[in-house]
Amino acid sequence: MANITAAEVNKLRQTTGAGMMDCKKALVEAEGDFEKAIEILRKKGQKVAANRADRDSSEGAVIAKVNGNNTRGVIVSLNCETDFVAKNDTFIALANDLAELALNTSTKEELLAKDYKGISVAEKLIEQTGVIGEKIEIGDYRTLEAPFVGFYIHAGNKIAVLAGLSKDGANAAEVAKNVSMQAAAMNPVALNEAGVNQEIIDKEIEIAKDILRQEGKPEAMLDNIAKGKLARFFKDNTLVNQDFIKDNKLSVAAYAKAESGAEVVSFERVALG
Repeated sequence: MANITAAEVNKLRQTTGAGMMDCKKALVEAEGDFEKAIEILRKKGQKVAANRADRDSSEGAVIAKVNGNNTRGVIVSLNCETDFVAKNDTFIALANDLAELALNTSTKEELLAKDYKGISVAEKLIEQTGVIGEKIEIGDYRTLEAPFVGFYIHAGNKIAVLAGLSKDGANAAEVAKNVSMQAAAMNPVALNEAGVNQEIIDKEIEIAKDILRQEGKPEAMLDNIAKGKLARFFKDNTLVNQDFIKDNKLSVAAYAKAESGAEVVSFERVALG
């Protein structure tokens, strides 16, 4: 049997994040071969991943980042099974690392193939599944490009938002952050009326008509009244038309224009669950 030192065990632990006893067992099984021990731990991760493939991974950490000149942003959701794991510093650090890598990728598949400290991101997730004992996966992946992109991450990494403005300039960072906070809190269905799915519009009109019928309104009046209610729906549920939560005398669009001279041109919102 190879003589396994504490220093070797610690080195393997630092490399893989696995527990001390798991690292020692892997080194013993590998007869002191460091690379073989890493492979043993990864195979353990593959086995755990296979066994937990059907588990629900609705917890995790949602991270947003933007590039150096604020023209591109990403949101990556690293999902796990329990809130206990989601709050772990190592797990959150991995989520931040993956979001940083995502700044230079265009798709989730490209991110999974990206190198992460000598292995692919996909392999790292399998490795961490073995280390943690829970299903670990990238849930959501979004990108956004605009003349200026800002972001906001809600406390606890449960919601992240990117907001795009039509131009950079004075107060752009603060405005983009405030608009992102608005979207985090109010969960708009779209940027503006044009972005609302037709199915949602049809459903809202039908709901409005059903309520009006129950109120005894004449059938001939339903279309016009329903259109008015739809306009109210757009105001309440599209980002640029919503009342700005920090000053409800202004719409979000009016706030952005007044503070930065810019228009809000896009947003992405990701929430756990």
